[in-house]
Amino acid sequence: MSNVTKTIGIIGGGQLGLMIIEQAHLLGARTVCLDPAADAPAFALSDERIVAAYDDAAALEELCRRSDVVTYEFENVPGSVLIPLEKKYNIPQGFRPLYDSQDRLREKDNARANGLQTPQYAAVDDEASLRAAVAQIGLPAVLKTRTLGYDGHGQLVMKSEADIERALPMLAVPCILEQFVPFDYEASIVMVADGERVVTFPIGRNVHRDGILDLCFVPAAEMDDDLRGRMVAAGERFMKSCGYRGILAIEFFIRDGRFYFNEMAPRPHNSGHYTIEGCTTNQFRELVRFLLGEPLQAPELVAPTVMKNILGQDLEAAEKIAAENLPGVYVRLYGKTESRPKRKMGHITFVGMTPAEYESRWAGKFVK
Repeated sequence: MSNVTKTIGIIGGGQLGLMIIEQAHLLGARTVCLDPAADAPAFALSDERIVAAYDDAAALEELCRRSDVVTYEFENVPGSVLIPLEKKYNIPQGFRPLYDSQDRLREKDNARANGLQTPQYAAVDDEASLRAAVAQIGLPAVLKTRTLGYDGHGQLVMKSEADIERALPMLAVPCILEQFVPFDYEASIVMVADGERVVTFPIGRNVHRDGILDLCFVPAAEMDDDLRGRMVAAGERFMKSCGYRGILAIEFFIRDGRFYFNEMAPRPHNSGHYTIEGCTTNQFRELVRFLLGEPLQAPELVAPTVMKNILGQDLEAAEKIAAENLPGVYVRLYGKTESRPKRKMGHITFVGMTPAEYESRWAGKFVK
């Protein structure tokens, strides 16, 4: 195979990097990984490691120098640091999707400019602009920091004028006020594009708890074929319009048969973990194929699938389930050295299971 000696550089050493490396090795490639934590999960499998900060220019240069192709698995890698590297090294996704996703205002502007419908939103920098935004958008609304927010961090739901005072401490940094969408459910789409075609993974219904993904049900039974087709077409048009290549996940709010852009991530996505066992190919493998210049393969769903995120509070339950070694139940723990509540420690994929079966048989085993 032509890719036997190729080395993939990965900026970020979390669980996403770990799963990228698993697929890279299966496809005959080597990996070198950079992360600031010496005990990063991906270091357990990576052929080479670099322990350094994400904005360490010399370390990033070294990563690129050792690699035939470079990707990123962590959205908070500063997009600006990739700009000079992109001109010298093979970073096929480029800095643009990372940069576009790192500021919620820029992200929403970009979504609208490239054909996706968003909730109403407005930039907020101080109390005056917050009050103006509330007057324009109305309440309820969600105040979010524009950068470095994830898993529900940096957000405040505002329900009444009294919440303006509670929101003021957030304005120490630039924020965005977004219309609250009373959605029927949330869904996400994961795509991989090589510049000629886009392959799209089956759409799942996502359930969040405290701002963190808890469950993903695939297929999204509430979604008819018309809505599913419109979402896929819109997602593919968006990638092509933006000129994005590589992997992209988009989260949508679904309301009365319409879908509204919430946020995107130019990396493998938590909601796509089900693809490892639930599809004929998975999000990590298709990203690696893209990175190695191999033809993409279109995925098909093997069977109805449920993916359960395992946070620190559910780690013990997950370990017990893993010991049972049940057919169709795939427990994947990330090997993180410290477990704590709300930290992502692993996930379980139940292949051949409906939402109703999950609720009756498995839901009670985990912390509510």
